[in-house]
Amino acid sequence: MATYAIGDVQGCYPELQRLLDKLRFDPAQDQLWFCGDLVNRGGQSLETLRLIHGLREHSVVTLGNHDLSLLAIAQRRPDAQARVNPELREVLFADDAPVLFEWLRSQKLLHHNEQLNWTMVHAGLAPMWTLRQALRSAEDVERELSSTRHPRLLRNLFGNRPAVWSSRLQGLDRQRATINTMTRMRYCDVNGRIDFEAKGVPGTQKAGLYPWFEVPGMRRRDTRIVCGHWSALGRFAGLGVHAIDTGCVWGGQLTALRLDGEEPQYIAVNAEPHRKRPPGVED
Repeated sequence: MATYAIGDVQGCYPELQRLLDKLRFDPAQDQLWFCGDLVNRGGQSLETLRLIHGLREHSVVTLGNHDLSLLAIAQRRPDAQARVNPELREVLFADDAPVLFEWLRSQKLLHHNEQLNWTMVHAGLAPMWTLRQALRSAEDVERELSSTRHPRLLRNLFGNRPAVWSSRLQGLDRQRATINTMTRMRYCDVNGRIDFEAKGVPGTQKAGLYPWFEVPGMRRRDTRIVCGHWSALGRFAGLGVHAIDTGCVWGGQLTALRLDGEEPQYIAVNAEPHRKRPPGVED
C-alpha cells in the first residue's frame, strides 16, 4: 500500500491522468492526498473534479483558495455565475454540480495522519499554532462548510482581514482568519500577520517578512508537513516542510510525494506543451 500527496492540479486533467499512470495507482491498495486547488486555469476543472470525486473512497482532499472561491461563486445568482471564466462556468452549470459541490464542501482544511506522522494543508500554518490548535481551528471551519449554515460563511469568505489569527477572534472573523492562513499564506511577520501581496521566491520579500515555515520562534511541531499553493517556491524540502506546487498550470510539473516510505520520494510529470503563464496573471 502506498500513500501519495499530489500538488496543485488546477484543472490540469491530462497531467493528473498521466501522473496516476506513472504512479501505477491501484485504488484497491493505494491512497491519494490532494493538497488543494483542484480547479481553475488548467482548462478541464470539471473533468478533474469528476475524476477525484470518483476516487473519493481512496483519497483525502484539503481545500485550496481556488476550491473555496468556486464554492463561494456557486452561492451567487445564475446571472452572476455566468460572468465567471468559461472553465468555472462549465462546473457551475454541470448536471452533477450539486453532487460535486456537496462533496467538495465536506473536504478538509487540514489533514493529519498519526500513523504516517504527516500533516497536509494547502498553504501553511500560523506560527503560533500547535498541531492541536491548527486541527481545532480547521475543524471549526469544516463544520460550517459541511452544515446547512455554509451559505453564510461562503458569502463572507473573501477579504484580507483579519490578516492574523488570534484566539480572541470569534465567529466569521475567526473562520476567515483560519481560511486565510491555511489557504492563502506565503509570507508573514513574527506575529503571524500575513502579507497577501508578497508571492515571489524567498529573498524577494520586504524586510520583516518570513516564509511561513521560517518565522523566528515558530511553535515546534513533531510532524512532517506537505503543502502546495506557492508555485514560485516550487519543490522545497526543509524545516519539516515539503512543498509540492511545482506550477503545472504554468508549464512546470505536476508532482506527487510518496509519504509511506523511510524517505519521501518524488514522482512528477511534465505539463502539457501549451501551458504557460499569461502576462499579468498572479497565483
